[in-house]
Amino acid sequence: MANGLRLAYDEFGKSNDPAIVLIMGLGTQMVAWPEPFCIALAERGYRVIRFDNRDIGLSQKIEVKKDVNILKLLFRKRIGLSLRVPYTLRDMAADTIGLLDHLEIDAAHWVGASMGGMIAQILAAEYPQRSLSLTSIMSTTGNPELPQTNWRVSKQLISRPSNNDETAYLKHSLETWKVIGSPDYPPNQDELTDRILSAVRRSYYPKGYKNQMAAILEGGDRRGLLRKISVPTMVIHGKADVLVPVEGGIDTAANIKDAKLELIEGMGHDLPKQLLPKFIDLISANAQLANN
Repeated sequence: MANGLRLAYDEFGKSNDPAIVLIMGLGTQMVAWPEPFCIALAERGYRVIRFDNRDIGLSQKIEVKKDVNILKLLFRKRIGLSLRVPYTLRDMAADTIGLLDHLEIDAAHWVGASMGGMIAQILAAEYPQRSLSLTSIMSTTGNPELPQTNWRVSKQLISRPSNNDETAYLKHSLETWKVIGSPDYPPNQDELTDRILSAVRRSYYPKGYKNQMAAILEGGDRRGLLRKISVPTMVIHGKADVLVPVEGGIDTAANIKDAKLELIEGMGHDLPKQLLPKFIDLISANAQLANN
């Protein structure tokens, strides 16, 4: 139990090593952090923990009386009205702290991708005593003045598979990958298909995707919050990211004191297998600053 919810997690490495907590993005299960990646991080001397956020994977699902209407939320946000959502990114950050409590871990290195990066930013800013370092990957600040996702990409993200069978889900996921993936680091198609099917067979809960997207929309501008972060910070972003444009990463680093920025040519909005060794080096080097 974490923050009153059941969260699914697993871990790699020795229990007495410093903890790295991996926080995944919108509608994406913890298995998107590849096991070889987790093992390689653990071999650097860390206790690596990955988990399913609320409403995704094998973690507890949040019951809501009325399904979230994303288009309505987007309209209300555009005209400056408040948003009523099932839960917030701060609630999801509190879940993560609850997981630390359950595991009896005093403090951790946060590594978050996309929405997970937003959650990790909140953790580093609002729970400084529980934070050792921050690595924010392909995420952003919520600054409304930054370039926004274009409509073609947004339409693909808002759309859902034509029906609930795994063939439709696979087709939709492959189409999404073509839109947002890394142009210079294409995946092996057979491996990608296997990963997608493995994930949907593990769990499929489209309502959770909508609820998490609502939390992102409600999140607002975090620049003031980011200026409170004092732990060593690494910001990683792809120059070819069409979902969260690279300016989001640049703005993140600009608003965190002494943050390091790593911009990667040809990387889109994914975690290419070819770049995992580089990510491991960057995460480890940043975490080592706190260990020292």
